[in-house]
Amino acid sequence: MANVTLGSSIGKWIMASVILASAMAFIDGTALNVALPSLQKDLNATGADLFWILNSYLLMLAAFILTGGSLGDKIGRRKIFMIGITLFIIGSALCGLAPNVSYLIGFRSIQGLGGALMIPGSLSIITSSFEKERGKAIGTWSAVTTLVTVGGPILGGALADAGLWRLIFFINVPIGIASLIILWFKVPESRDMQSNHSIDYFGSVTIIAGLALLTYGFLKIPEIGFNNAQVYFSIGAGIIALIFFILIEKKSNHPMMPLQLFKNKTFTGANLLTFFLYAGLFAGMLFLTLNMVQIQDYSQLQAGLTLLPFTILIILISRWSGSLSDKFGPRRFLIGGPLLVAVGLLMLSFVKNTRGPSDFWVTYFPGIFIFGLGMSLTVTPLTSTVMEALPNHYSGTASGINNAISRISNVFTNAIVGALAILFFTGYLSSGVTHISLTENVKTRVIQQAANLGDAKVPTDVSEENKKEVAHLYKEGFIKTYTQVMRISAALAFAGALMTIIFISDKKNKNNDEKTLS
Repeated sequence: MANVTLGSSIGKWIMASVILASAMAFIDGTALNVALPSLQKDLNATGADLFWILNSYLLMLAAFILTGGSLGDKIGRRKIFMIGITLFIIGSALCGLAPNVSYLIGFRSIQGLGGALMIPGSLSIITSSFEKERGKAIGTWSAVTTLVTVGGPILGGALADAGLWRLIFFINVPIGIASLIILWFKVPESRDMQSNHSIDYFGSVTIIAGLALLTYGFLKIPEIGFNNAQVYFSIGAGIIALIFFILIEKKSNHPMMPLQLFKNKTFTGANLLTFFLYAGLFAGMLFLTLNMVQIQDYSQLQAGLTLLPFTILIILISRWSGSLSDKFGPRRFLIGGPLLVAVGLLMLSFVKNTRGPSDFWVTYFPGIFIFGLGMSLTVTPLTSTVMEALPNHYSGTASGINNAISRISNVFTNAIVGALAILFFTGYLSSGVTHISLTENVKTRVIQQAANLGDAKVPTDVSEENKKEVAHLYKEGFIKTYTQVMRISAALAFAGALMTIIFISDKKNKNNDEKTLS
């Protein structure tokens, strides 16, 4: 099937099926972030619940995305791709029906498992199908899915404003079914006939256990404090599980994450850059949306629209930056881009109380434009650096590892930055409540609302004359929390630029031979 052309009937059906499935996953992620405030309000979710809603998906995705790619090569790319789409559809429908937060968290993990089988399958099918037009096919897939993804925040905001955030999940069902029909009737099966790789089940289990335990431990800190046996056990067990993961990968004949590849300095640097940059970007965009909707009186549709400059810049500049990176080398782009992201996030940290959307162009827009410009200069050179750091037959593994690293960074962002945000907010409330005339019991209940972050509600037993003061305290406290999170995000993006300075050069890596990687 490697001789398929884009203009052929089979080629068009292949592209339609993978674009539909990929768009389903991308729209789901971007739309959900904007709709989180509405979801939180309807399900009475705490701040920690929000991070679990995000992390239950990301944990499964990070743990099994490399296994998903291996299964496709071994069992059949179309078969695994279709299983992934089916699981994603089932998970989506169940999420839309979830009666409470606990069910939603569980159903999101089904989505994550489906995504882990589905996401690597799209590029794997393209790569195995279009031998002569592979670059053009990948470029078409990337361009169309990016354009479709633009609508994610807008769609999520519009549905959430209408009280229909559950439709964000249900909309995946017809899209996924359309992709399955095309795959079943129009796309032939393919597999790696030389593949005899075993599946690294132990690696998958240990990494999901490690990430889940660390997430649980960090998100419990604001609730029960750090000096607690439950926190010690969870974080300690998580670290031990991740150490076991490294040992398993080191000794396995067919590891999901071959550690010898990290002997390549450029590959290591590119993945460290990915980890820090996407951790900063993810935290920054999440808290930017929460701040806009819950504090600054933006509707969720308006919050979604504010991210359009970011997406448009990526569409317009990414291809151009890729060409310049090929000509001049990636180093300057992988330093300058993350530095611009850091500057943009830092600029956003200085935005305090605003008059709402009417102030957007003089408050949030400059920072969004700068970090959008930074990401536009970074995305394509970073992808090229990852793919070119290793010999060609490692390209699938390199892409899978980099994809997994970006998801793992999101997991750590949710766990650690999420816990810090609740702690910051608790600290501000504890300090501010001393200046309000309330009984000690009522003060305690006021402070406990920190767990809800921007959705903090004035307790019913606060007297009428003090309600405005408490509401003002919540608003100011969350803005200060937002400021701290955005500065942490900027520091993470800056650390990404530092990884380039330390590890990545413009010279072609001389260590791409088998001896170095063995």
